[in-house]
Amino acid sequence: MKLIIFGATGLVGKQLVQQALFNRHQVKAFGRNVFTTDYLPTGSGGETENLELVQGALFDEGEVYKAIKGCDAVISAIGGSMDGTDKTRTLGMKNIIKQMQKAGVKRIIGIGGLGVLNADENSLLVDKDDYPPEYKAVGFEHKKAFELLNESGLDWTFVCPPNIINEGPTGSYSKNANYPPELNNYKINAGDLAMFILNELQKNEYVKQRVGISN
Repeated sequence: MKLIIFGATGLVGKQLVQQALFNRHQVKAFGRNVFTTDYLPTGSGGETENLELVQGALFDEGEVYKAIKGCDAVISAIGGSMDGTDKTRTLGMKNIIKQMQKAGVKRIIGIGGLGVLNADENSLLVDKDDYPPEYKAVGFEHKKAFELLNESGLDWTFVCPPNIINEGPTGSYSKNANYPPELNNYKINAGDLAMFILNELQKNEYVKQRVGISN
């Protein structure tokens, strides 16, 4: 499968690139600092025929379109600040969706946050009064990104993790459609989050759904 990974230099993005290459996918790694990020093991020469580094700007329509064109699927691991002043998550997602529609690419998996999951049948966790105030701003950014996906007509999955830990994959995690998992420890290894996303690209079990996940 030919994949484009946005946010490829971040905590989860780097794990996605490494695991996708291990699974023999063709990978385009898109980001500002891809040429200074160490994706490959020491001694490998830093090159592989299955990895293409794409240095570009997320808000540039031409660069994003060119990166997406010809891919089978898109993974968005874009991030930003927590205080609501940084609109990278929403404006970046808006541009990715627009260029996917233009390029005729339908499958996308994005990373949001726990607050976008259902609290009950009528509301999201982030809309509740008792949702932690320090996570409200970024939660509403994730909510907007989810709404953009939901209105896009694309085959999307929006993974909504709790705290992401800088650790590799264990292969042991709980998941649930649209709600937090029943076994919820409010943390997930970056490696396990990447593992789930790549597995979902193969299985397509959660198309047009949000996913709660936890170690």
